Amino acid sequence: MVDKCLRLHGGYGYILEYPIARLYADARVGRIYGGTREVLKTIVAKSLGL
Repeated sequence: MVDKCLRLHGGYGYILEYPIARLYADARVGRIYGGTREVLKTIVAKSLGL
C-alpha cells in the first residue's frame, strides 16, 4: 500500500521531510527483515536435515 501512495506523491515521496518518505523507508526495512528471517529459517532447516 505504501508503494502505491509513494507513486501518488511522485517525487515528493522521496524527500525525507514528507511523512510518506519516512513511511516508505520503514516499509522497505520491514521487507528486508522479513526476507532475512526467511533465509535464516531455510539455513536452520537445512542444518537440521529437514
